[in-house]
Amino acid sequence: MSSPHYAIRNMTKQDIKTAIDWAAAEGWNPGLHDAESFYAADPNGFLIGEIDGEPISTLSAVKYGNSFGFMGFYIVKPTYRGKGYGIQLWNAGIKYLAGRNIGLDGVLEQQENYKKFGFKFAYRNIRYEGVNESTTLPEKSNITDLSSIPFEEIQSYDEAFFPEERSIFLKSWVRQSGHQALGIIEDKRLAGYGVIRKCREGYKIGPLFAETPELAESLFTALSDLVERSAPIYLDVPEANTAAISIAEKYKMKPIFETARMYTINAPTISIQKIFGVTSFELG
Repeated sequence: MSSPHYAIRNMTKQDIKTAIDWAAAEGWNPGLHDAESFYAADPNGFLIGEIDGEPISTLSAVKYGNSFGFMGFYIVKPTYRGKGYGIQLWNAGIKYLAGRNIGLDGVLEQQENYKKFGFKFAYRNIRYEGVNESTTLPEKSNITDLSSIPFEEIQSYDEAFFPEERSIFLKSWVRQSGHQALGIIEDKRLAGYGVIRKCREGYKIGPLFAETPELAESLFTALSDLVERSAPIYLDVPEANTAAISIAEKYKMKPIFETARMYTINAPTISIQKIFGVTSFELG
């Protein structure tokens, strides 16, 4: 009796949609249109493992710039777990990102395994869930559709919140179908921006970056006001930003899930106190 043949290859864009379906089955609640922007970030950074042509494992290992990478979508079909298939895919992803500082958001049950591969804990990210209880708010004169702001200005502002340049992903993310993006202006300059997108359940706000908690709260309420009343809203908050937690709690959001942000080399220097919502657990 021949043993099954396990092969690892790059995902197609359609394969990424399969990975997102698996992520939904795991309870990760991905966005409806995430595949387009994820694939744009690094078309070679998504791996799939197959046994005799049947997809059984997925992993993302996305390169940013020359020095950073981020891993996610580490999923093995339940019936194939514990058989060594996942680790082979994992090693392929690590090899692809060799020489870079690698980040990930580790779920609780995998964190000790990640430490064995040199990943070090940086801080927790906490997913908050709430319900949009807003009524139609008075128009805020300093909040504008992000499309009215030159992309170069958005990209420049984003650099404070991510370890490397990510313009290709960012341009797709803020313009993606089903995503609504707002910016906030102070002293004639961009002082924050946020994106809200439809997910399998409700809506996620991410990223949510702002110079002050007050500006972040204004963006949060304006983004919430873009969706239907009583819709579930999710916000992934770095625990290190206590002002972000205060905003979540003010709007009666409850923690439902957490990850450990981990890095192989060091925690990069980013403006964590101005990150009020993480862009995506899958791509950082």
